[in-house]
Amino acid sequence: MPNRGFSRIGVLPCPGGMAFSQKILSHLSSIAREKFQEKVQSIGKGFGLQEKDVIRQINLAEALFSYTPEADRPTDEYREPNFLIPASYTHFPNGEFKTEVLSSIRDADVYVIQDVSNRYPLQFQKTAEPSVLSVNDHIFCLLVTVDAALQAGAKRVTVVLPTYPYSRQHKKKGRESLSAARFGQILEHYGVSRLITLDIHSKEIENTFNHLRVENLHGAYQILKCLSQVTDLKDPDLVVVSPDTGAIDRNKFYASILGKPLGMLYKERDYSRVAQNAEKGNITNMKLLGSVKGKTVFLSDDMLGTGGTLIKAMRLLKDMGAQRLVCAVSLPLFTAEAVEIVDKAYKDGLFHRLIGTNAVYHDETLLSREWYMSADVTNLFARIIYRLHYDKSLGSLLDDRNVIKDLLRKA
Repeated sequence: MPNRGFSRIGVLPCPGGMAFSQKILSHLSSIAREKFQEKVQSIGKGFGLQEKDVIRQINLAEALFSYTPEADRPTDEYREPNFLIPASYTHFPNGEFKTEVLSSIRDADVYVIQDVSNRYPLQFQKTAEPSVLSVNDHIFCLLVTVDAALQAGAKRVTVVLPTYPYSRQHKKKGRESLSAARFGQILEHYGVSRLITLDIHSKEIENTFNHLRVENLHGAYQILKCLSQVTDLKDPDLVVVSPDTGAIDRNKFYASILGKPLGMLYKERDYSRVAQNAEKGNITNMKLLGSVKGKTVFLSDDMLGTGGTLIKAMRLLKDMGAQRLVCAVSLPLFTAEAVEIVDKAYKDGLFHRLIGTNAVYHDETLLSREWYMSADVTNLFARIIYRLHYDKSLGSLLDDRNVIKDLLRKA
């Protein structure tokens, strides 16, 4: 299935995005095999050919258009594509990064994957000790990797960022920077064609770009699939509560698709203070609009940082008579001592489960907690990448209402 103008899909993972990339690569291989099999069956049925004859003809066609045909491989078997682009990454003692692509990617459709929120030790080539990178370190590692791909002759470069950095700096109230916009504009200036991310904090961000296209994915289906494992989605006592005004659209979607009442927490903040941890936040007052007495409450937000906002919301909802709370966050950052603080809140009985996606890498320190459920969104990213490469519609993947309705019918 050669695409017009592009020789192949190439996945180029930065060190921070390696774990996320490995799952995407696995899904891409499964999708490619599935699509190949569908193609073989369709051609065989349409032309009255045996399956092995069709496979042989497909392999012949690919060999004819290949610069280096693989004549030593069986001609009547499926040939597994290799999507991973080998590369060498160096982190110098002075903090600089270097990326070297180790194979030809000329005319390839390259997807550079980076998890800028990965705060775990990463091993670089030519470095004995692993490095723990900051968000800014990850960003610059991404930039040198993008440039390496373009210098190596990639036809098109798409950046895959499960977490969009600086997304909370999308508006200003004083003499502040618009860092969310500037970061995307830097990628645009570099020559990046498209950006794929998950639940970007504000849709206003993409309005600041001239040519950079943004595919903003949503993990609602994956989150509701986890939710269905711990509560009945058709329970008449299930209600949805938005943790603040900024999350109202997200929770309105959940309430609408589930057919449940929607409540909201109204917060007042002191923006002269910076939230250091869950205990030292900047929320000064909080009120509930709606009723949760005797109810199972589901509340969803785009990200969890120190956990302070969420814990204050849990405590208020419990005080208001909520029977059980299940929370969901698309981007579980868990900064500072958030894991320990949320763990204490669980032991205090404030909530039942917390669902987070694997858009942010975590190890067993979080994943092994009884209260935590991980929703895998890598298959969604892989299918988006595959469809983009073959110029197919993304509509059914960007709007997951139909698959959620199927989930509800089966519940």
